[in-house]
Amino acid sequence: MIFYIVYSGISNHINYLTWIAIALVIGEGVVLLIFKMFCPLTLLARKYSDSNRDNFDIYIPNWLARHNKLIFTTIFLVGVIVVLFRVLLNA
Repeated sequence: MIFYIVYSGISNHINYLTWIAIALVIGEGVVLLIFKMFCPLTLLARKYSDSNRDNFDIYIPNWLARHNKLIFTTIFLVGVIVVLFRVLLNA
């Protein structure tokens, strides 16, 4: 979804799906805030694993799992800024 938002802004193909994607990512952020920046599924998976690695429940490199919130939040914010810029420019 995050890359769709960036694509929509860059290609100037902003439609209702763009706004739904933005709302869903914001909703995911609210869930992370409620669970103190942990995915609720990770908290559930911790009960069944004794691994302390950041990527024990996801198939991405450990460095990316450690910094995924920062990396993908930055990409999301850039995408939203581009989308808003396009909307204001075309208004």
